Parts: sequence; C-alpha cells; structure tokens
Amino acid sequence: MRLREVWKGAKERDISRMKSLLKFITCGSVDDGKSTLIGHMLYDAKLIFADQEKALELDSKIGSREGKIDYSLLLDGLMAEREQGITIDVAYRYFTTEKRSFIVADTPGHEEYTRNMAVGASFADVAVILVDATQGMLIQTRRHIRICSLMGIKHFVFAINKMDLVHYDKNIYDKISRDIKRFVGEFDVDSIKMIPVSATEGDNVTKHSFKMLWYQEETLLEYLEDIELINFSKQEEFLMAVQRVSRPNHNFRGFQGQINAGEVSVGDDIIVLPSGEHAKVSGIYVTDQEVKTAQMGQPVTIQLDSEIDISRGCVICKNTSMKVTGIFTSKLFWMDEEALIPGRNYWIKLGTKILPAAVMNIKYKIDVNSGEQIPAEHIYKNELAVCDVILSEKCAVDIFDHNKDLGSFIFINRVSNMTSACGTVMHTLRRSDNLVWHETDITKKIRSEQKNQKTRTVWFTGLSGSGKSTLANELEKQLVAMGRHTMLLDGDNIRMGLNKNLGFTEVDRVENIRRIAEVAKLMNDAGLIVLTAFISPYEKDRENAREIIGDDFFEVYVSTSLEECERRDVKGLYKKARNGEIPNFTGITSPYEVPKSPNLIIDTKEITLDDAVSLLIEKLEENERNNV
Repeated sequence: MRLREVWKGAKERDISRMKSLLKFITCGSVDDGKSTLIGHMLYDAKLIFADQEKALELDSKIGSREGKIDYSLLLDGLMAEREQGITIDVAYRYFTTEKRSFIVADTPGHEEYTRNMAVGASFADVAVILVDATQGMLIQTRRHIRICSLMGIKHFVFAINKMDLVHYDKNIYDKISRDIKRFVGEFDVDSIKMIPVSATEGDNVTKHSFKMLWYQEETLLEYLEDIELINFSKQEEFLMAVQRVSRPNHNFRGFQGQINAGEVSVGDDIIVLPSGEHAKVSGIYVTDQEVKTAQMGQPVTIQLDSEIDISRGCVICKNTSMKVTGIFTSKLFWMDEEALIPGRNYWIKLGTKILPAAVMNIKYKIDVNSGEQIPAEHIYKNELAVCDVILSEKCAVDIFDHNKDLGSFIFINRVSNMTSACGTVMHTLRRSDNLVWHETDITKKIRSEQKNQKTRTVWFTGLSGSGKSTLANELEKQLVAMGRHTMLLDGDNIRMGLNKNLGFTEVDRVENIRRIAEVAKLMNDAGLIVLTAFISPYEKDRENAREIIGDDFFEVYVSTSLEECERRDVKGLYKKARNGEIPNFTGITSPYEVPKSPNLIIDTKEITLDDAVSLLIEKLEENERNNV
C-alpha cells in the first residue's frame, strides 16, 4: 500500500511538471553557439516539421559548414543573420516534450545588440548561458550574467560549448566551471548547473555523450525538463496594477488588470495606492465570467462597493508593504546611444504608470568584469549603474526582490520614443516621505490677479550673440511701461550668483537649465512675468524646463545664424573658441539643437529691434487670449 502511495505521489508530480511552462533564454558572447544549440535540440528531439527539416538540409548545403547541417538556421531567420553567421534579433520558439512545454528566447551575443538580449531576459525564468570552451568567460558573457541577474533571473545553466574543439578535455571544463562559480558567487541565485556540450555534434544536448564519460549527470534537455521553479510570492499579499477603467454604462464601473501577486476575493478590504483610499471588493470577473476568487497571473475586472478615484497606474492591494514614494534608488542598464546625464528628463514606465522622471544622481557604475563600483558622471551604452531616480509625482513603488512586475521600470527617450534604459528598484528613499508641498492661503492666482496680469515665462534660446539678452531687455522695458510686473533672468548674471559652481560641460549645462526653470516657476508662482535669456542648447533640457514650468512656458527661438553671431562676436568669445581658449563653446566645439516647435521664431538680422518687440507682445497677448 505504501509503495502504491509513493508511486501515486510521484506520478502526480510528473503530471504537474508535464503541464508546466518553462520560459528560458539562451545568451552569452558572440559566436558561442546559442542558435546552434537550440536548433540541434529541436532537431534531435524531433520537434520540427518534416518540411522544416528538409528546408534546413537544403539551406545547409550553401552554408558555412561545408554541407553539414547548420542547426542555427532554424532560429536565425533574418537575411543579415544568415549572411554574417550571428544573431541580431531575439528569436522566440515554442516547443513541447512529453514532460514540459517551453518558450525559448534565442538572443544575440554581439555587444551592439545587447539591448535585444535584455528584452529577452525580461521574460525568462531560467538563463542558459553558453561559454566557449576554447575561450572561457569573455566580457560579454559577464555582462549577460549581470543583465540576467538585474532582470530577476535566479536559475542559471552554463552550457560549456565546443567541447569537441578542446578534445573533450575534462580539465578545461573544470577550470571554466571554477571561473564561473567564482564570478556568479556575488549574485543572489537559487540554482547553478554546469553542463559540457557540443552544440554542433549534439553531445549532452538531448543525448549523453560517449566522448565525455566523465560527465554522468543530466543532458541539457533533461535538466530543463526537470528543473522546478519555486514561487516565493506571499499569498496573503494582493497586488494589481490598474491597466484600464471599464465603464460600458452608468451602472457598471470596473478596474481591469492582471493580478501581480496573491489572490483576491469578493468581500475583501482593499486599499488603493497612491491615494490610500479604502473600499470592499463587490465583484470579480475573469473575462465575462463572474467569480468569487481570482489568483496571481489572472486578468480580471474588479468592482468596488464605493466610488473612489482610480485611474490607470493606480495599484489595488491588500496586506502589502508597498510604498508610495517620489524618489528611489535603482540599478539600471543603459541602452541609449546618448549618454545618461543626471537631471535630464525621461518618461518612466513603472508598472502601468507612465510619468516624467529623471536620474537625480549617479551613485556609481559597475565594472562588468570585477563588479567594482566606479564613480561616474555619465553612463554610456551597455553600462550598468546604480542611480537615484526622482519622479514628477509620488506613485506606488515596490522593491524588485518583492515583486518583479511592480519593482522594475523602463526609461523612454522623450524625443525619439526609444527605450533608453531598463532598471529595478533597490529601495525607496525616506527623504521623499518627509517632504510635503505646503499649500499657502495666498495662491498664484491671487498674486497674479493682484498684479492684473497673466503669469508667463518667456524663454529666449539661441546662439551666443544672437540677440537674446537685447530682446529680453527691450521686452521687459516695454512690459514695465505697460504696467506689468517682471523679472529678467540673464545667463551671465545667473552664472555669477546662483549657478557660480557650474561649468560648461554637458552635465553642468543640464543642471544650469534645471535650476533656472525651478527659479522661473517660483517667480511665476509669485505672480511675475519672467524673461530668461539662455543659450540652453539641448532640446531635452528645454523640454525639461517646459515640464517644470508648465503652461506658463513660452519658447522664443532667436534664430540668428552662426555666421552672423560670429561676425558680431560682441564679447570676443567666438575668437577665443576658434583659438582653443574656450572648450565646450556652443556652435563651435559643442552642439546647438534647434527647437522643434517653438512658440515664436525671430531672426534679429532680418527684423529691427522695435518690430521684434512689437511682434513678441502681439504673440504673447494672442497666446494669453487662447489660453483663457
């Protein structure tokens, strides 16, 4: 009887495993054999169709293996991949065996396409990392391990490939294994497995190799079929980021999303973050079926017993330690061609919430080889760093180790809309919890009405010598003559006081503009019309200023040409820059990015000063009427 119970329990475990889905990624350095490995696995396990097998045999005849089957062709689908013999894009394949179903992401190894590899790693439970036995661990191999760890992967399989090229030497395998264990020792992992393989010959891929009798453990496919992933998420904690508010009629209001953790039942007391409002669950729908309980991973529509303010990006939860914060420390992987500079503004997607954010400061970057913490002012493409991130408003943030979905984020370039970085939340910063904006009884509206004017920040931008300061000064005189209350912020004047500690590097220019925008906003709150005259050469920084100042921002591009500005050379700066006496001089050794959609363009070579000021006042009044 006891044997029967043991057999029954084992059978139930096998059935459970057979029904499970394993998502894994193959990665490593370029030409380590990732596509060949997965292709050989699919071919040997008879997991491809007959026509695919025939096409593979025909394509291999014109390949790089002298007519032998090139298993990588099963995954490398792009023409450029086949021509160069490398993987460029992520190739996803679904297959199933008697024990388990799989989704594999075959990712590129070339450094140029590391961002594609990071995308693949974001979905995986297990990382299969290939190491070339003839070369050992390379820089890109180490980078991929760090990225996998950053993405929350806890299970690593190291396929030490090309054992046929080192004559199946166990000593080489042992040395590489020791190197891997030393390197991976610094990461928080649940399991590590070493398997010696030959992707081209098929050794230990799906069948045991007779050429490596010294290895008697599982083959790669056997190990992937049997590996068990333990879910440590707390079932008593319920989290769901709201993706959509459903309001088909006035009788129904539901909040839709996928449950990120735990379970929820009708009658549960919940709290909504960031507002902190409470309610009870009155109804739950999975698709169009009403249910009493829903669990992690299910897409649901939740109804509440009271009308409270909930929108996309809010989090519905119970029994949670999740924080509401506006500042946190993160570890991120930079993907953008442009360097990361503190203070520059991006969109951040955190859970289902999208809002403006910026890196406040770079604590350090991480050396890919040694893990050493290196001080840095910039972070470049394919580098890892630890940074403090500040959000434009407080929102619900979880620690990545607690919840992968709500503790990870991406940065989006606000100009190109490309993904600039992916990152994870390490911890929140308490300083944000202790800061609360103090609302005064005398408001901006009262102050501006007292002065009988509409507040505005007129932001003049253009090259040195273009006429910004002259225009701003003349405009202020006209406004004061009209009875307006103004303040003029000039670039040189600000740098001699408030920003005297800043230089002219790109980092300092970003901070210079950020401070000016914050000062202009405060002056607008005082009811003043603010005029600024700054080169402000970068489009992103002007957009950041617009974000800080808000609807009061009015951008004037003084478009006077470089030739005309250099001809004027009022301060003699162009001559010094040409002689190499002034580094980072805009227009000569540092770029100026022309505004894409300014409110007004003025070329001081083509229009007189009086006419330019008249045009400015006309446009400001027109803008004021349109925004009333």
